Amino acid sequence: MNYFEFYGIPESFNLDAALLKKKFYELSKQYHPDFYANEDESKQQEILELSTLNNKAYQTLSDPYKRLEYILKTHELLLEGAKPQLPSDFLMEMMDINERLMEVDDAEQLGHLTGEVLAIEGDINESLVNLTADYETLNDTAKEERLNEIADLYFRQKYLLRIKESLNTFASRF
Repeated sequence: MNYFEFYGIPESFNLDAALLKKKFYELSKQYHPDFYANEDESKQQEILELSTLNNKAYQTLSDPYKRLEYILKTHELLLEGAKPQLPSDFLMEMMDINERLMEVDDAEQLGHLTGEVLAIEGDINESLVNLTADYETLNDTAKEERLNEIADLYFRQKYLLRIKESLNTFASRF
């Protein structure tokens, strides 16, 4: 079952944390296995599954990054093994950063490169905030287009994460 439907809330990248927590606690009480101890085994199993679903839904929806990933997965924009098509200008920029990273020979150069990567990450995050702000007010066609833009930024973030890991590896050398 879709986590948003389970909680009876609209699909959104920006949830009301208090409302989400309230729904979680309501369903935690409703589906607590101890209240069904005298029921037959199939009812107990059903309640256990609903309780587990409630916990998974809350863990996913309460974390902004997991929520973004979940929404993209539910719209089949994050398929296992699929290779994202990132724009060539972004890939060229990342290749340039990687090449410069291989040539870094002091902490100052590494600091400049790190600052550049953090600026790119900041731009991506700002774009994500802008694209997700009014998502729930869009019609279905506009939502689909927006989701594709958000997925593009998600893949850029993932790519950038690998570069940040390389930066951290190089930082440990200085």
